Amino acid sequence: MKKTTALRTILVAVVLAAVIIPVLLFGVQDSSSVEESAVLKVGSSGSQVKTLQTKLNNWGYDAGTVDGIFGSKTQAAVKRFQQKNGLVVDGIVGAKTAAALGMTLSSSSSSNSSYSSQDVYLLAKCIHAEARGEPYIGQVAVGAVVLNRVKSSSFPNSISGVIYQPYAFTAVIDGQMNLEPNDTAYNAARDAMNGWDPTNGCIYYYNPATATSSWIWSRPVMITIGKHNFAK
Repeated sequence: MKKTTALRTILVAVVLAAVIIPVLLFGVQDSSSVEESAVLKVGSSGSQVKTLQTKLNNWGYDAGTVDGIFGSKTQAAVKRFQQKNGLVVDGIVGAKTAAALGMTLSSSSSSNSSYSSQDVYLLAKCIHAEARGEPYIGQVAVGAVVLNRVKSSSFPNSISGVIYQPYAFTAVIDGQMNLEPNDTAYNAARDAMNGWDPTNGCIYYYNPATATSSWIWSRPVMITIGKHNFAK
């Protein structure tokens, strides 16, 4: 009996050591600290990185140019986001950080995963109503202005809020917003959502041939595309 008891004691000690020693050495790892096979980190690239950069920029974390390349500036923005949201500050977008960002990481993703289908539809409608007939880059530019307003503290923080802000867009006032967008408008909306901003941050645009507001003429014009002046 004494030998059996001694053997049991030794076995229990071995099992406890196998459990306790790794914990003491490495700490307890919960599922949120173990990165998924699909993570975004320095060196990553592609549409998911563009989505990440767009979200961070829209929320004011300054991830730099939306180019789909996870560099040091994107990493710094991720760290700021993590710190502000009580996450482990490691600059890596794993399961928990992705969830906080409203992202689902996978080996592949759609180019506009940061936006809902309703967002795409509304932006395409606005582009079609405001800029149909303009060169393609000019249509993307109109979409970019809407998105620039979303991330500006001076405007509503959603696409629908910006578009339907009272007196913001002529096409809403005169009913042209009710027209169904064509494929070109959809493509322009998606390109703007993926980070193409031909205006370089402008939040206003107007047609100088038809503009009647004296105030809009006071805004510094950054670029002219087609019939529209784009201003800050």
